[in-house]
Amino acid sequence: MTALPVTSSASRITRPQVNLTVLRNERLSPHMVRIVAGGPGFSDYENNDYVDRYVKIVFPQPGVEYELPLDLWAIRDTMPREQWPHTRTYTIRWVDLEAQELAIDFVVHGDEGLAGPWAAAAKPGDSLIFTGPGGAYNPAPAADWYLFAGDDAAIPAIAACVEALAPEARGTVFLEVDNEADILPISAPAGVELHWLLRKGVQAGSSELLLEALRTTEWLPGRVDVFAHGERGYMKGLREIFFVQRGLERSQVSLSGYWAQGRVEEVFQAEKKLPVGQI
Repeated sequence: MTALPVTSSASRITRPQVNLTVLRNERLSPHMVRIVAGGPGFSDYENNDYVDRYVKIVFPQPGVEYELPLDLWAIRDTMPREQWPHTRTYTIRWVDLEAQELAIDFVVHGDEGLAGPWAAAAKPGDSLIFTGPGGAYNPAPAADWYLFAGDDAAIPAIAACVEALAPEARGTVFLEVDNEADILPISAPAGVELHWLLRKGVQAGSSELLLEALRTTEWLPGRVDVFAHGERGYMKGLREIFFVQRGLERSQVSLSGYWAQGRVEEVFQAEKKLPVGQI
């Protein structure tokens, strides 16, 4: 059964729609594509003060006729839910306000999923429609050091956060990818160590590499600020490490499941709203 498009409490006011044009399609690695977009619609984009900015990209459903130019909020007011466009949540990798461009990185695994295949095939002139941006995280300025952990899906957010750290910052970064070809350049301060964990063919979401690295790594002294995002199963395991093994306060940790193995975003987001998904 096809999952219905996600409902939300967002509105035209809280999450304005932005209509951009694809300018460039850059293959960063075998499993990562960067879409750089801009155009006249960039004037509608309102930047925020978060380092981890995310948007909801709009994907019209094939076979459904929409009035053009597409207006997501008008569609949700006038059309049945089963005809709403689908949305997918993605981090903005960088914004260049002077050039009026922004970049969004997509994990691509062949024809799997909705956004990845779109990004792989996107060409200059195509439309990129999203609502937002939203955001919730900035590195805590009073922290003594920073710990970042995530899988492929979290690389854009973690890279943006690491590159926003002060030059004197100290920290440790663990990123899980498939193989050496998926390692990407990240401009980290000299005191921040990057560790790339290679699954080597193991399916994303099925490896223990990330959990084992966090269980056994030697922590730096002082108060840590943690940003750990990725597959839901990983995050459940990391919750145990951070709050039970290490005894961290909730205010020290930004922990979120970006995706769940075997579930599309509509199902995953619906499950997160249930009591069991909020624990």
